[in-house]
Amino acid sequence: MSSDIALVVFDWDGTVMDSVGRIVSSMRSAAELSGLVVPTEHQVKQIIGLSLDPVFDILFPGINGTQRQTVFEHYRDQYLSHEHPPTPLFEGAEQVMLELKQQGVLLAVATGKARKGLKRMFEETGLEPYFSTSRCADEAESKPSPDMLKQILAELKLPAHRAIMVGDTIHDMAMAQAIEMPRIGVTHGVHGREELSRYQPKAIIDSLPELLTAL
Repeated sequence: MSSDIALVVFDWDGTVMDSVGRIVSSMRSAAELSGLVVPTEHQVKQIIGLSLDPVFDILFPGINGTQRQTVFEHYRDQYLSHEHPPTPLFEGAEQVMLELKQQGVLLAVATGKARKGLKRMFEETGLEPYFSTSRCADEAESKPSPDMLKQILAELKLPAHRAIMVGDTIHDMAMAQAIEMPRIGVTHGVHGREELSRYQPKAIIDSLPELLTAL
C-alpha cells in the first residue's frame, strides 16, 4: 500500500453492505403505499447514496411536505420489514477493514443513510469499532457535495491527498473528485465500470478484497 494513504473512507450501501436490492424494493413499495407513481428499479438505483430530500425531488417531483413525510414513513417501515431482500455485508468486507487497521490506516464512513440508520447497521454488523469517524445524510450536504469528506478530513486533520474514497456510485466519485481526493470505484453495487471511469478513479475493483492490492 502507498505510504501516503492515511485514511480510507467507505460509502456504505452498495459498497460495504449489499443493500441495493432492499433499498429499491422498499422505495418502490413506499411509493405504491403513498399513492404515487412507482419509479422503476433503474430510477431508484440512480439515487442510491443521495440524501432523502433530493431523492424525493428526483423520484416524486412536486410532492408537498405531507406527502414527503408519508413516503418517508412508508420507506422506513418497509426497509425495516422482513419482506424485502436481506442486506448482508459484501464478501471480505470485515477482513479488509481488519487488515487496513492492522496496517495503521484510519477508516471512516460517508453515507447517504441518516445517523439513526447507520447506527442500526453498526449494531447489526459489529463493524463500528473499525471506524474512527463517520458522516451521515442528516449531518452534511447530500452527495455529490464534498461536505461529508471535508468534515471528516477536518476532524482527522488530514489533507485530501492522504485519503481515498471507496464507493460504488458516481455520487461517491464526484464528491471525492470535487476536492481532488483519490478514489476507487467498486462495481458490485449500483454503477458499472464505464460510469465510474468517467471520474478518473485510481482503480476500479469488482470486490472489496481487491482493495488491498489497489491501494
